[in-house]
Amino acid sequence: MKHPELFDESGSVDNAAGAGCSAAPCSALVLDACCGSRMFWFDKEDSRAVFLDKRRETHVLDKRPGRSPTVIDPDVIGDFTNLPFTDESFYHVVFDPPHTITDSTAGWKRTKYGSLPCKGWRELLRDGFAECFRVLKPGGTLIFKWAESSVTVGEVLKLTPEKPLYGHKSAKQQQTHWVAFLKQNPKDQPPL
Repeated sequence: MKHPELFDESGSVDNAAGAGCSAAPCSALVLDACCGSRMFWFDKEDSRAVFLDKRRETHVLDKRPGRSPTVIDPDVIGDFTNLPFTDESFYHVVFDPPHTITDSTAGWKRTKYGSLPCKGWRELLRDGFAECFRVLKPGGTLIFKWAESSVTVGEVLKLTPEKPLYGHKSAKQQQTHWVAFLKQNPKDQPPL
């Protein structure tokens, strides 16, 4: 088991032992808060990271010969709006929530990437940002990824009071945005 220090004997996240690496030694430096099938990771088993998702599923989306199934197999089953880690646990957090807003449970995009509900998606993303910043160490970085399939990145960035450092557009239609944040140490913030 990767990062056994995070889990109790039953395999559940051990919050009493300081699952977020603050109270117990932990080799995880990075949290991927919505890992899905870990598509953009160079090393999908990187020992420096803890991979979290609310799903554990395998889907055959492309039945052509030689195609691999989509495997969603996080280290930790959890919800990005209620992360099971202590405050200031990670040096780096990746927040790549579902980008499609729909109440449909059908379709390959929803199966592969997940979706956000039509009612309450803003609150989910607002809470997700807050949780990601809560578990991020001061001086740590958060990378937010958003594809403008349903909502613009500008509208989504309004859901966090944190100020982004910079971003980059990618993909064929320049609709995927990678946005970097730096969590300041409160003692380093200038007075109001």
